[in-house]
Amino acid sequence: MALSFDEIWVYGGQLVVAEPFTTPEALGKGTSKVKWSSFIQGPLQTGKVGAFGSATATQMIGRTDTISTPLALNTRGNVTIEGDGGTSNGLWVTGGSSVDALYVKGDVFVTGAVDCGNKGKLATRFAAADASPKPFDLVHPTKGKGWRLRYACIEGPEVGVYCRGRVRNEKIIKLPDYWKDLVDVESISVQLQPIGAHQDIIIKRWDEGTVYLQGQGGHPSRITPTAPPCDSPKVLTRKILPKLLLIKISNV
Repeated sequence: MALSFDEIWVYGGQLVVAEPFTTPEALGKGTSKVKWSSFIQGPLQTGKVGAFGSATATQMIGRTDTISTPLALNTRGNVTIEGDGGTSNGLWVTGGSSVDALYVKGDVFVTGAVDCGNKGKLATRFAAADASPKPFDLVHPTKGKGWRLRYACIEGPEVGVYCRGRVRNEKIIKLPDYWKDLVDVESISVQLQPIGAHQDIIIKRWDEGTVYLQGQGGHPSRITPTAPPCDSPKVLTRKILPKLLLIKISNV
């Protein structure tokens, strides 16, 4: 049986389309009921008649064709979406008339990981970072809060920390005091460049603060101590692939 009405007014009560005596607790009952509320137990479709071919959701909203409007849904107020595992994605957005399927006016905060490509401003920033010198700034590892340490990257197969200087009439190279907390001390190497004459300089030993030299003459030398940071992975500049075992099978 179907009834046709020009208008339905539910004044001060509720509109319920459900099994008899079925009202959700959220809308209340009796004297505590929420006035001018409604409950529809089955699927609800609004908008264009042919927008959906089957009942794909509890509430299906299609863009109406009775008036000229570009939107199927327009909200004025905050929106919360809580997924229940019914589908792989809690929110699935497909494109509009432009290439941008999603436009957010304002900042975005994500607590999980993001898997995406880049374009526009982000791509421009990546390109600038790849083409420019790469300085990095960190909390001073020895002096701590209130102090910053700034280094710049040089191109090479490893992440390295270095300093440069000169020695004359000395048999030691004093390393920066914070190196003991910044670099892998066992991996320290030193480039020596004698100036003015051959000096037979060698490195006898080193520790976390000093490199000890052995050589002849009092001429100056340029020095460049280098070492990888403490948390840097070991350098792998060449990967050796396992040999393939070839077996020839022939009929006997």
